Amino acid sequence: MSTPRAHIEVLPRSVQFALALGLAALLLFPVVGSDFYVQMVTRMMIMAIFAMSLDLLQGVTGLVSLGHAAYFGVAGYALAFLTPADTPVSLWWSLPLAVAGAGLVALVIGFFVVRTHGIYFIMVTMAFAQMVFYLFFDNKVLGGSDGLYINFRPDASIFGWLPFDLEGRKTFYYFTLALVILVYVLLRRLLWSPLGRALSGIRINEHRMRAMGFGTRGYKLTAFTVAGALAGLAGYLWGAQTGYVNPELMGFHMSAHAIMMIILGGMGNFAGAIVGAFAFEYLLHVFKDITKHWQLLMGGFIVLVVVAAPRGLLGMLGQRRAAKAQEDSHHG
Repeated sequence: MSTPRAHIEVLPRSVQFALALGLAALLLFPVVGSDFYVQMVTRMMIMAIFAMSLDLLQGVTGLVSLGHAAYFGVAGYALAFLTPADTPVSLWWSLPLAVAGAGLVALVIGFFVVRTHGIYFIMVTMAFAQMVFYLFFDNKVLGGSDGLYINFRPDASIFGWLPFDLEGRKTFYYFTLALVILVYVLLRRLLWSPLGRALSGIRINEHRMRAMGFGTRGYKLTAFTVAGALAGLAGYLWGAQTGYVNPELMGFHMSAHAIMMIILGGMGNFAGAIVGAFAFEYLLHVFKDITKHWQLLMGGFIVLVVVAAPRGLLGMLGQRRAAKAQEDSHHG
């Protein structure tokens, strides 16, 4: 998981072509899809942002967090608290505030957890997330176990002018798609920046990076905070779409789902996180229709992918292309 071979930072042309086709399909989907499926794909895109945020930690930096859902839930609750009961809240200040709030929580928790390594890091992230979960679960002021309703989606008006209305399903869909593209582009640029190279170095050999003079703890804290803020962006969108938040958004299963998404798609390139999120959410929908024991089917499928394609679905596509090119060169 932490070796360079587990990552496809340079995307093969076949993968780039598949991603371009996927983007074209997403752009056209609301024209042909029913309202139900438009909402379903919107949810998939929100989870893709969540998965990409975790991929920055796990796929790039090599830090496995079992508490990543805490920041997802915090931003969702921030939207619920900021939205009045009788009128929508402004998108333009509530979104940055919710994302900054999630980033701040990640910064505080990260300050403690980046001092640990390996299994201790995993357990401490989970412990902090459970603390946040029970803070909301047991506190009636924060909504308790029942959660909170969000009566209106955020209002995008600027001084009385409304450029777009998020209450419309298709408008919200395209707004979410624009954010998926923005997050992907920003994270890909980060991957090739000095910060991204340092984070990849920490994943491969943290001791060597420290010996070279890098302050690895500071780099890890930066990655942890940025990942938390991006998870908050996904949580904000989730709250806006569903109109409801509860402590389960911060639960262990949400963090585990994100981990399964990036394993399913392929770690370390962010496109894999998107593919994994779409595949996971689609399979979730299919398996739940087949049986109430859908976890067995999902678990079996994840094991099958890990065994057959250790680099995920996206890595498998790249591998097939490379194998075909090698075969053609032998014949040539």
